[in-house]
Amino acid sequence: MNPTISESNLLGDRTVLTTAALKELNTRSTLKGLIRFTAHLLILGVSGYLWGTNFGHNWAIAVPALVIYGYSLAAMFAPLHECSHRTAFENNTLNDFVCWFAGVLSFYNGAFYRRYHKWHHRYVQNLEKDPELSDPMPKNLGEYLWMISGLPWWWSKLTTHIRVALGQVEDYPYISEEARAEVIRSTRLQLAVYGVAILVSIAVQKPWFVMYWLFPLFVAQPILRGYLFAEHTGCSHDDNPLTNTRSVMTLFPMQFIMWNMPFHAEHHMYPSIPFHQLPAAHEQIKQHLAHVDSGYIKVNLDIATKLV
Repeated sequence: MNPTISESNLLGDRTVLTTAALKELNTRSTLKGLIRFTAHLLILGVSGYLWGTNFGHNWAIAVPALVIYGYSLAAMFAPLHECSHRTAFENNTLNDFVCWFAGVLSFYNGAFYRRYHKWHHRYVQNLEKDPELSDPMPKNLGEYLWMISGLPWWWSKLTTHIRVALGQVEDYPYISEEARAEVIRSTRLQLAVYGVAILVSIAVQKPWFVMYWLFPLFVAQPILRGYLFAEHTGCSHDDNPLTNTRSVMTLFPMQFIMWNMPFHAEHHMYPSIPFHQLPAAHEQIKQHLAHVDSGYIKVNLDIATKLV
């Protein structure tokens, strides 16, 4: 038997890895987290510069730069997600700050998302309790395309941020009474950042807010929707992480910018494993996973085909 696998894997439960193997994989690294985050910001900066300097002049450069820049913004969801688990860095204060900052760039709120996502892990694929399943799944191709467009997501995020900023958090059971003040304060600060950015754009009479945040994020949001839609759609609605979550073997650029989260089944089995250890975890448990697919286009095409 593989020494990193325990006999209890025959039961298909969460104890596929031995305690020793899991302890080794659970090692956080601030250095690796900072390197990945710096690289992410560098991609964002270079692509944003190429988008801005070539807009209206050289569309052969501007258009691909826009897509890369926009997705780099949308993919700030990845460090937001990693930091919400406090596994990106060894220091939790740094985790929480990067979580909030990445949320500002990706239009999520870090304090809200950390509680929301904790419930998702606790009740994953539970039709009544998983907050990710609160929106109805598409029943036909038209509904799927509407969801992939990102438009419902924009409306949901905008209305949620406003409700939370106004202190209306009673409808979110994952926000405990003790956490309400923090979440409300965090959301208000985030909306204030957007407000300042808009006022600066108006003051200098430059469309910076739209050109460097709103429009690029709008263009790239469908890519992130397709990525997220592949994580659990078509998987089992039970509490077995071997069957209720999908991992996707994707190209290196996507793997990199999403902080190894395409290894999503591995992450759901062991949320304590930091992003840089997920490839190693995959090698140790991949033979036990029910859903390991090749590429997000293929997964989404398979999903869409079943809706026709």
